[in-house]
Amino acid sequence: MGWDEYYRRRDALNSVIERGELFVPDPFAGPTEVLLALHHRWSLQLAGRVELATDSGDPADDPADAVGAAWRAAAAANPALLRLLDEHADHPPLRALIRAEQRMLARAAGLTGPEDGRLEQAALGAAFVTLQRNGPRRNPVERFLRKLVPSG
Repeated sequence: MGWDEYYRRRDALNSVIERGELFVPDPFAGPTEVLLALHHRWSLQLAGRVELATDSGDPADDPADAVGAAWRAAAAANPALLRLLDEHADHPPLRALIRAEQRMLARAAGLTGPEDGRLEQAALGAAFVTLQRNGPRRNPVERFLRKLVPSG
């Protein structure tokens, strides 16, 4: 892909996001290709923030808090993009990518390890995302317990 093609695709994706509805602009071949490109854009935003959060933090920090803050920052910076992906999350190729994203978040947050199965990792990642969407709600008892068990 040359620069001209790159810019055409970028501008086409921007128009899909701005309209807030899935359509197939030129140069895309179909809705699946558009959805995959939109998810790729989201993945770059999310993965960059997660990597920064986990690599530059204090080792004493809770990785779940850092990854949660990274997810919320990516969502806040890309609300229309995330809304489009959420609306089409049941699209088969997108489902597989979402499960992979959920596994990545669960591992980065320290909720799962290599010994955990893919389904368990995805389920914990999905629950983690749900918690992030609802915002952090911590009462004093929960804050105290989290200090006792940093990964809890």
